[in-house]
Amino acid sequence: MQRPIDEFRQRRTRYLVAELLLLSTCCINLAKADAYSDARAELIAAYEARNFVAMQAAANDALFARPGYPGALFNLALAKTLGGDSAGALEVFSALVAIGVDYAIADIEDFEPLQQAAGWAAYAAAVAELQRPIGAASVAFTHERGDFIPEGLLLLDGALFLGSVRHGQIVRIGERAAIMSNAETAGHWSVFGMRLGPDDAIWFASAAVQEYAAADDNSLGATGLFRLDLASGETTAAAILSGGEAGMVFGDLVFADDDTIFLSESLQGALYCYRLSTGRMEQVIAPGTLRSMQGLVLDESGEYLFVADYVGGLFRIRLADFAIDRVASSTPMNLFGIDGLYRYGDELIAIQNGYHPNRVVAFKLSTDGSSIVGRRVLARNLPEFDEPTLGTISGSDLLFVANSHWNRFSPDGTLPDGLSGPIILQVSLLQP
Repeated sequence: MQRPIDEFRQRRTRYLVAELLLLSTCCINLAKADAYSDARAELIAAYEARNFVAMQAAANDALFARPGYPGALFNLALAKTLGGDSAGALEVFSALVAIGVDYAIADIEDFEPLQQAAGWAAYAAAVAELQRPIGAASVAFTHERGDFIPEGLLLLDGALFLGSVRHGQIVRIGERAAIMSNAETAGHWSVFGMRLGPDDAIWFASAAVQEYAAADDNSLGATGLFRLDLASGETTAAAILSGGEAGMVFGDLVFADDDTIFLSESLQGALYCYRLSTGRMEQVIAPGTLRSMQGLVLDESGEYLFVADYVGGLFRIRLADFAIDRVASSTPMNLFGIDGLYRYGDELIAIQNGYHPNRVVAFKLSTDGSSIVGRRVLARNLPEFDEPTLGTISGSDLLFVANSHWNRFSPDGTLPDGLSGPIILQVSLLQP
């Protein structure tokens, strides 16, 4: 029997949980986060007791605690199906498809009764349309190593700098291809987010994750911020934190000004600040306030920081006092599963890989930047896609990793043979 699901993935260690009953918290209000966990526990208990009325009630409680969360909607639809309400379940799945989420229920035995419901033909047609590829993307760069597992990237003087999770390298792809930094000699680990600093150096986040080929018990769980001096090719600065048994992963970073870097921590949900002038790292938002911070980007004024919480949605942080507000939307939209996050004018460009089909979306901000008032799909379900991750904006174009292969890791951190090398796609941000 199909079990309840929870989409939470320990981002950067990339365990996509499709069938595990993993309890997670993601809300800025910890009491509300506990309410979600409590509702999940009640839902599981009701499922195991075959009490589908109680299961629906618990699913609704979970949705109240985490509004619009696709995993909670799936569980509500499952409860309705098991309780004999095929029409109600199909209505929920239709709402999910409308926001761009397909759970491929036609292939799941427990949902066969839905195929007899009156709205099934319309639902199947909507799924087929959702799976249609969208986006006039072109291949900008490729790299031959299939087990590279790319994450952060940076375009500089016509060359692409690409970081590897698997091998802890930064490679330059272009006319003068080269390995610019190697973890084994430079003292870092897997390479995640990358930014060009005001000092013309590459600043990048790194972490010792299980998927790093040279990870060992001494380093596993550590994370840090590193500076790569392009002139010398040396790593000239490092700020390293140890996460203990829980582990830590700096996933992305952004320069707020010439002296300030903010870093998202993906496993514990904390935000850190690093000052170039002092070399000091400070925690500015405590672990558990958010659940799985990913992409970071400043608003136009520089007063607010937008942050993508993988399972919590989209938030805005006021830098004056680090107050956090949820970024809501004027109409139903999927703001979950966002990995890379960037700004282009009054739009937030989001790379979403937590749901199928994967996509790149431009979310239009309200005048005051507090909500989303529109969206346009820039790329969706393209043939090159195999879990797109991070990107970089160059002029009016977005360059992004199309095939990170993060989803190909087995639980023990190994990869299958025959993977394609990294493909960097380029898509115009001007397309309607």
